[in-house]
Amino acid sequence: MRFLTWAIRLALFVVLLAFAAKNTDPVTLRFYFNLAWQAPLVALLLAFFAAGTVLGLAAMFGTYLAQRREIARLQRSASSRAQSDAPVASQPPAAEG
Repeated sequence: MRFLTWAIRLALFVVLLAFAAKNTDPVTLRFYFNLAWQAPLVALLLAFFAAGTVLGLAAMFGTYLAQRREIARLQRSASSRAQSDAPVASQPPAAEG
C-alpha cells in the first residue's frame, strides 16, 4: 500500500512539474491606478493558490477556536459531573464495645 501511495505522489508531482514547465510565459496582471505586475503564469497561479489557502485557513480559525473552547467546557462539565455522581466511600460503623 505504501508503494502505491508513493507512486501516486510521484505521478502527481511529475504532472504538476510538466504543467509548470509548460506555463512559464510571462503574464501581465493589471491592477487599479495603472499598476501592472509581470510574472510567469505558473508563479501567479502558485501565488493565488497560496493566498486562497491562507484566507481559507484564516476564515476557519475562529470556528476552530470556538469548537476547542466548547470541547474544553464539555470535558470540564463531564468530569465534574462524574465526580459528583461517584459514590462516596463509606466506612463501616464502629463496633461498640
